[in-house]
Amino acid sequence: MDPEAAKTARESLDLAFHMSNLLNTGLDRHTLSVLIALCDLGLNPEALAAVVKELRSESVSSSSAPIPKP
Repeated sequence: MDPEAAKTARESLDLAFHMSNLLNTGLDRHTLSVLIALCDLGLNPEALAAVVKELRSESVSSSSAPIPKP
């Protein structure tokens, strides 16, 4: 990637991360970068949002579930 393209990509990610923070999404920069890359590959953004929500709800429910005894 040429330096100008890298600079533009970095600035775009910075802007998207700033908007993400303003919207209080809780996404870190790396996760946001992966989601943007998946959208660039043609994945449906609404489907990705649904997956993120589902993974978060599973994470919350699994962290609050009791650990089964052997």
